Amino acid sequence: MKRIHVKDYNPSMGKLIDVQDPLSYKESHHPHSTNVYYDKLLMNHRALLKKGERYFIICKKGHKSKKAVSILEFYGYDVTQVYCD
Repeated sequence: MKRIHVKDYNPSMGKLIDVQDPLSYKESHHPHSTNVYYDKLLMNHRALLKKGERYFIICKKGHKSKKAVSILEFYGYDVTQVYCD
């Protein structure tokens, strides 16, 4: 699993997707992120993501983003977990 620290993320690298629930996202999120809740992303990955593009997945604590990256990698997407610690 590819991982980078949030301070190393640059929008030119690819799309940043925050998988927090909408309320948590509203409270705190990276300014360049788009909110797509974890369940919605995994249930609709074919409609929301394109193979061949790079995606960076983030959440506040890192648990959901780690799971999402693992699953999306299995499906063949180019995904990287972004961690905040």
